[in-house]
Amino acid sequence: MTTERYNFKTAEAKWQKFWTDNQSFEVTADPTRPKYYVLEMFPYPSGKIHMGHVRNYTLGDVVARYKQLQGFNVLHPMGWDAFGLPAENAAIERGAHPGDWTYANIAEMKRQLQLMGLSYDWRREVATCHPDYYRHEQKMFLDFLKLGLAYRKESWVNWDPVENTVLANEQVVDGKGWRSGAPVERRKLNQWFLQITRYADDLLAAIKTLDGWPDKVRLMQENWLGKSIGAKIRFQVLGFRFQENQTSDITVFTTRPDTIFGASFLALSPNHPLAEKLAPDNPAMRAFIAECQRGGTTAAEIETAEKKGFNTGLFAQHPFLPDKKLPIYLANFVLMEYGTGAIFGCPAHDERDFEFATKYGLDILPVVQPIKNSSPPVGEVGRGVVSNANPLPDPPHKGEGDIPLLPYTGDGSIINSQFLNGLSVTEAKTRAIAELEKINSGQAEVTWRLRDWGISRQRYWGCPIPIIHCDACGIVPVPESQLPVELPRDVTFDAPGNPLDRHPTWKHVDCPSCGKKARRDTDTFDTFFESSWYFARFCSLQNDVRGLVKSDMQYWLPVDQYIGGVEHAVLHLLYARFFTRALRDCGYLDSPSGEPFAALLTQGMICHESYKDADGKWLYPEEVEKTGTAAIKRGDGTPVTIGRSEKMSKSKRNVVDPELIIDAYGADCARLFMLSDSPPERDLDWTDTGIDGAWRYLNRLHRLALEWGQGTAEPANAVAAQSLLVKTHKTIAGVTADLGQFHFNKAVARLRELSNAIEDYKTADRAARFAIENLLILFNPMIPHLTEELWQALGHPQPILQQAWPKHDPALVVDDTVTIAVQINGKMRGTIQMPRDADKIALESAVLAEDFVQKAMAGAAANKIIVVPNRLVNVLL
Repeated sequence: MTTERYNFKTAEAKWQKFWTDNQSFEVTADPTRPKYYVLEMFPYPSGKIHMGHVRNYTLGDVVARYKQLQGFNVLHPMGWDAFGLPAENAAIERGAHPGDWTYANIAEMKRQLQLMGLSYDWRREVATCHPDYYRHEQKMFLDFLKLGLAYRKESWVNWDPVENTVLANEQVVDGKGWRSGAPVERRKLNQWFLQITRYADDLLAAIKTLDGWPDKVRLMQENWLGKSIGAKIRFQVLGFRFQENQTSDITVFTTRPDTIFGASFLALSPNHPLAEKLAPDNPAMRAFIAECQRGGTTAAEIETAEKKGFNTGLFAQHPFLPDKKLPIYLANFVLMEYGTGAIFGCPAHDERDFEFATKYGLDILPVVQPIKNSSPPVGEVGRGVVSNANPLPDPPHKGEGDIPLLPYTGDGSIINSQFLNGLSVTEAKTRAIAELEKINSGQAEVTWRLRDWGISRQRYWGCPIPIIHCDACGIVPVPESQLPVELPRDVTFDAPGNPLDRHPTWKHVDCPSCGKKARRDTDTFDTFFESSWYFARFCSLQNDVRGLVKSDMQYWLPVDQYIGGVEHAVLHLLYARFFTRALRDCGYLDSPSGEPFAALLTQGMICHESYKDADGKWLYPEEVEKTGTAAIKRGDGTPVTIGRSEKMSKSKRNVVDPELIIDAYGADCARLFMLSDSPPERDLDWTDTGIDGAWRYLNRLHRLALEWGQGTAEPANAVAAQSLLVKTHKTIAGVTADLGQFHFNKAVARLRELSNAIEDYKTADRAARFAIENLLILFNPMIPHLTEELWQALGHPQPILQQAWPKHDPALVVDDTVTIAVQINGKMRGTIQMPRDADKIALESAVLAEDFVQKAMAGAAANKIIVVPNRLVNVLL
């Protein structure tokens, strides 16, 4: 029997139309059915999908289709994270309006995604830039304001002088704006904040309940929250007063009060109040502060940057040592946003302090002695006890052979510390705090790395903040009846800064409270605001003006499976967790846990070789012709340098256009390759041989199903038919387990093994048809177009998506034989194969008959034989 070659273009267009016409993936809340909510992180509408999108959305689609076949009421929506600076920059570059550019990109990317045959309920589609979306966001903000979760304060910010907006710390790279590349400035501005710190304890404690999240993401969240237990210590500044008749103190937070006797300096943030007091009369200090404000503010940048300081000329009194005065420095590694904006430096036991003290010739006195015979932590720097003013202690360090490298950050006992000497680090922390409290110089304190979320951005293309500023009434919320506050369309980008600030009419309004002339807040929300609640908006249909319908959210939330990049492991996921708690407390939803995502899958990146021509310019893969391990440039045949496989990026041009692949091979082929090459959490190398191999297999499956799936006759060979039946049921069991654990590559391998078994069977009878039909259903979530086409070709009037997921027969997946371990006096000697559930007498006889057993017994008689059914036989002599 011959079959025609698979025409994927016709089949894929046909089935995509069928799913649309039959509303195959449109769902509503139904309390009588079990629900399953699967969601991939929604994309920014840049105008073109990339291979990362293809992989991410294929993974989600497989889960959604699998759960639908299992009988779940599956919610699988899609939308667009559509606000942000890229659109504004594109408007400036192209002379287009950000809205026009964004909506055109949405239309184009939606068309491309629909080519993939994804099972989305498109009725729920949202664009965060649409007023129908952000009107609900503005209402939330006003509710947060009533609850005290939103507030306004003056704070230091990272200011990009080119983008003319605030940047988050994570958006400052090497002291420059991540997009503009301009040196970032530190400015003080009045900003709106959300009080995420109110939920810090809850956010931290609940991480333990997120069993469906990767361990690395949970750890990243814990570290970002950064709970620290320590002490606040007050140091009196000598010879200086902020005000007359008032002593001046500097408060320091430390997690290591046990090292207080090793303190050799105080370091302040360049934005500390003391620095602000001193700088006007000190040009050199002002220059140092300006330099610091141009530096990076991320933890990584601060850690790797050269540690720089400025000596204020002032000293602070050590709380326990009357004769010890600590010099006070400004330092570029201390930020006002963390702790109190001041630290005490203990160079012998902190790498950063050690680097600083070594540079500026400050005392370095060890106060923690390692546990005897223990090794210092890996990565310590320096050697021995370093001090510019204090000799090597003698004893206990000198001459004992266990002098640590400095700084020493391990555990140990306290030395050189008066009443703390001999205590463990833990004991010394408690004692130090108690003594500080006695002399009114400090107290126990818990602090967090987490800071409240600054949400104000000075740009046009974002959600307007629904606040009016009145000289008479102050801050006035926009009345709910006047929401949404929409962006004006008639803006210009011909001058730097926020167009809303210079709009001639939009910002000028009457105060809703007193009627006097007032002005709108011209800042817009950080775009993380939009992505922190979109998953809740998807629960209700988009034509529902209520936006967040409590009954819908009660049914669908939490998201059962969330899928997206690990780059969002901290901010987006943390903000979403905060939002569910804030929305709960504002009465929007009933969610005791406050968790938005029950399970999380972070997919790996798509990688590809990179190519350079003879002039060192990057080339696209389609510009390169490979011959074995060499490559030449298409057209002129000049040699091409092949680089390593790395993340696809536009800058290196090592990208593959998904639409070209879909046009050449079909969506199912692209999906199959994405699923079969590696586990989803790992990076995937895109290769021409890989996609070609997937294409060959799809055509092989097409031929196999049509040639061997038409049979209805009874099998002529009962033994072969039984073997194929067992193989089919084992495949059902294995694929079901694999998909449940997201082992998609293993599932593909099992299904290809089953197709091999069908080919080897070589008979078009009922056994082959049963195997092929189950093969098609099991493959359907991964390659839905081809499997539906073949299912229909086999004569089925209803599509696969209306079938039930196959169930295996437990009796057929149990192996007939098992491997039994054989021990002599408890020592492993070998194994034997026996029928499953063989009785004790048969096992004993079989074991004693084995040559390796008789040799080990060396003529001795068995005193006792212990049998563990299907696992172990132990002969005791």
